Amino acid sequence: MATRSLTGADRDGTDEETDAERASRWSRRFVLAGAAFLVCWQAAAVAGAGRRAGVSLGVLGFVFHTIFGKAYSLLPTYFDRTLATTRTMPLQFALTVPGAALLAVGAAASVPLAGTAGAALWVAGVAVFLGTLLWTVRGNLSGRETGTGEAKAHLRPTDRLANAAVPVALAYLALGSYGVLAGRGPVPPLLDGYLPRVTHLLAAGGAALVLFAVGFRLLPRFLAVAPSRRLAVTVLPAGAVGPALLAAGLPAGTLFRLGAAVEAVAVVGFAAGYAALFARSDNDRVGFYGVLAGAGAGVLAALLGISFAVAGMDPALAAAHYRLNVLGLLGLSIVGVSYQFYPPAVGRFRGAGDRTALAAIGLVAAGLLVEIAGLAVGVGPAAVTGRVLALAGAAVHLYLLAGLFRQRYG
Repeated sequence: MATRSLTGADRDGTDEETDAERASRWSRRFVLAGAAFLVCWQAAAVAGAGRRAGVSLGVLGFVFHTIFGKAYSLLPTYFDRTLATTRTMPLQFALTVPGAALLAVGAAASVPLAGTAGAALWVAGVAVFLGTLLWTVRGNLSGRETGTGEAKAHLRPTDRLANAAVPVALAYLALGSYGVLAGRGPVPPLLDGYLPRVTHLLAAGGAALVLFAVGFRLLPRFLAVAPSRRLAVTVLPAGAVGPALLAAGLPAGTLFRLGAAVEAVAVVGFAAGYAALFARSDNDRVGFYGVLAGAGAGVLAALLGISFAVAGMDPALAAAHYRLNVLGLLGLSIVGVSYQFYPPAVGRFRGAGDRTALAAIGLVAAGLLVEIAGLAVGVGPAAVTGRVLALAGAAVHLYLLAGLFRQRYG
């Protein structure tokens, strides 16, 4: 029987494309979409778009689309399973990408219809994502089966702890996504409809907990250093409980103070654990510096959160807290880990390489610090300058990923 070459049309879905190839291709598309959302988010920040638009672009667009892409490829393996189907990946992509974009347009341009449509698309796409992953890991929801080989048997207890946190993070994603839709139509609001509750459910509960869980499994293997099991026992439960306490307790009160303290334990513990791995590792990769910078930003954000719990909210510092968490802890960590999966040094196009990747990390980190300093002292031009620097770093990151994907996969 004659064989055919794998043409572009074949790669887009004929029987010649395997499930693994299709999953890899759509995973890259989610990651690239996330990088594009990062650029749009920073551009919107420079233009002065409000925080609601920023959450749609930054949390839903950038952070979660990157998580979606890597979750499809990593989580089944971590639960010793094979992804149940790859056919739902393009469906989810067609729902959540325009959903996040329409939510941002609706918030920035005050177009309620766009926001409602975006929320409906987002929730439908998240339902597809959750349904696919939960069906994949059915029978192992606790994550006791880890797929950890005998050579890494000493890591199994930590791997099981990390796995157990994943369903909790997925529950936060589901609840937060409901909150995105709630109040926009016939769906009743979540609690009192206070939007920061929804943001904390998604960013702290859905995204940060995924970072902690995957971090205790993935980062030690990248760095070739065993993680602290004691820290995992502390960080993961705190990261699972803290967002719920914060969301329920906002904007003040005993529950909020307790939530801020518990979440600070999770963030600072994760940062300390990663810093110890970084210091002990003999491996030196450019992406490790992104995660280190993200961990540092997370500590600053946690300290601000404690100050809010003790002394009350300050609007300027609340904006700094949001940027430190989403662009810092989550954003810089995502950029850093991306360079582990897609090494810039293998690029053969103009500007490709570790120096460019380090420039992307440095621009985002420096821009964030300049912006936070400007917000803290009330110097508007400094804050705008910081956002411009972060925009430049985001653009470099998108350029690198797009170039690497085009070079390797066409």
